[in-house]
Amino acid sequence: MKFILRILLTAVAVILLSQFLPGVSVAGYGTAIIVAIVLALLNLIVKPILVLFTLPVTIITLGLFLLVINAVIILLADGFITGFAVDGFWVALIFSLLLSLFQSVLYSLLGSD
Repeated sequence: MKFILRILLTAVAVILLSQFLPGVSVAGYGTAIIVAIVLALLNLIVKPILVLFTLPVTIITLGLFLLVINAVIILLADGFITGFAVDGFWVALIFSLLLSLFQSVLYSLLGSD
């Protein structure tokens, strides 16, 4: 149940960010839910592989390279989903940073099990 709530909260964050961040567009609420699901799947499957391959760079940058990996995940989602568009790497980087902040705040409101 908590997973579904997190997906819905992520979808709300995607909608809000698309309204305020130029360069990000979402076709509608259904698309935002699909974006949230695809991001969850990409973070589950692709992100660990990318982190493993870029571990030396991530260590050298003290973890800041993870922001780049998150931006790549956003761009991958952009490629998979029609109705979701991100206008380049820098917009994806800002979007991923703001999405992470939104998720941290919203998930903290949920509390833990």
